[in-house]
Amino acid sequence: MALTREFKETVAARVQRDDRFREALFIEAINAYLAGETAVGKAMLRDLVNATVGFEALATTLKKPSKSLHRMLAPHGNPSTENFFGIVNALQKKAHVKLRVTAKAG
Repeated sequence: MALTREFKETVAARVQRDDRFREALFIEAINAYLAGETAVGKAMLRDLVNATVGFEALATTLKKPSKSLHRMLAPHGNPSTENFFGIVNALQKKAHVKLRVTAKAG
């Protein structure tokens, strides 16, 4: 099921005004990746990029074409490790969120 423009705009507005929501969305995006749900993680990262830095500014920061970044975070996109962590690093700076990995026995 495709998300509507209204829903995406609502998420973007909340990301911009609510620091805790922005942080939680970022954490859940990374957790989705770690759980093997890469399509979900990419969708959340796309939302964060759109609501924070934007693809054009991200492209400038990473010195990559914005179309390439769009493709990387598309449902069937496959960013390299370098590109993925470049995106994550840029989002951490823009969103003022510092991610840290901790291990839990499970």
